[in-house]
Amino acid sequence: MANPMFNLLVSPLLLVLIFGSTTSGSSASVVVYNVVSMGARPDGRTDSTKAFLDAWEAACASVRSAVIYVPRGQFLLRNAATFKGQCRNSDITFRIDGVLLSPPYFSDDHWISFQYVKGVSIYGGTLDAQGSALWACRTEGHNCPKGATSLFFSNSEDIVINGLESVNSKMFHIVIDGCKNVDVRGVLVKAPGDSPNTDGIHVQQSTGVTIMRSGIHTGDDCISVGPGTSNLWIEQVDCGPGHGISIGSLAKSYDEPGVQNVTVKGVAFRGTTNGLRIKAWGRPSKGFVRNVLFQHAYMSNVENPIVIDQNYCPHDHCPHEGSGVAISHVTYEDIRGTSATQVAVKFDCSPRNPCTGIRLMDVKLSYNGNHAALSSCSHADGTAYGFVIPASCF
Repeated sequence: MANPMFNLLVSPLLLVLIFGSTTSGSSASVVVYNVVSMGARPDGRTDSTKAFLDAWEAACASVRSAVIYVPRGQFLLRNAATFKGQCRNSDITFRIDGVLLSPPYFSDDHWISFQYVKGVSIYGGTLDAQGSALWACRTEGHNCPKGATSLFFSNSEDIVINGLESVNSKMFHIVIDGCKNVDVRGVLVKAPGDSPNTDGIHVQQSTGVTIMRSGIHTGDDCISVGPGTSNLWIEQVDCGPGHGISIGSLAKSYDEPGVQNVTVKGVAFRGTTNGLRIKAWGRPSKGFVRNVLFQHAYMSNVENPIVIDQNYCPHDHCPHEGSGVAISHVTYEDIRGTSATQVAVKFDCSPRNPCTGIRLMDVKLSYNGNHAALSSCSHADGTAYGFVIPASCF
């Protein structure tokens, strides 16, 4: 009879044969935990939350590199799956070949979360949050749960998310909060363009985050950047539908930390509400945005290709105060394509803290195909280099 813990010591070569890759530490044995052998059922109906948590507990306690293996099939996680540190192990890999399902209604803030962990990697798999019923409930104005983030990492470091697909999240798909050294690659995010608050990837209070070679098609920001983010690198992302890539919204609180050292390059925006956006509420704040590079971006029928909005207020009861967020040293280089509105470049900055050090280099944006686009500036100072269309308004 098989050991119910399926706690096997296998060689790295055998791991290659089973999973197609090994964890780090090529000379060490690796402990493998198969969630099915620990009680999970791949039928899409039986709650498998406990089996996943038991596998995590065993991997977390191991002194050897560990793999938690999720085979093909559909696994219902009816309850919040919270994987907590501190672990003895700093090399735990989730290898997911199956689909993880959330119940249509879910009242917790986070569906799958990792807290205070180090050296956790997720390879492959699909997270299906089945959010459509909740979206409909909220649209109809019923008393509904607010919705949960599908995948949440907090206060963690040395994280890898590779080849994961996130579908129909109830709220944000992936949130990285208070983390260091996070590598996100080959991620696919999918939700309808009208799904509410389904941001693809949200980063805040984190440093050393890389997002590369990913497709994000959702109903809100493809990538949103919150306060306290530094050394963020975004490259080769396909965005749309959605609201574009946004730094902000900022100035939600007075003592908010700033955002700095952000690079966004090689991104394509297709039919999005915004392209490259920085947004802040019009209220006092100690926050700032500085040292941002937007480079090699392609716009296709984007409503606001380049926009800084320091008077952000999507609803009623706007504060109507000058934004305290200081925005400086933002560069737009090699930005090309088409705008769905005539004003393709808009800098609506704060009279209290005007935008400074903005640079436009080799920008070519047209309106609705071949028509001339316009630029608009308010309390913004900067310089233009090379071929800039529409002409700079500085």
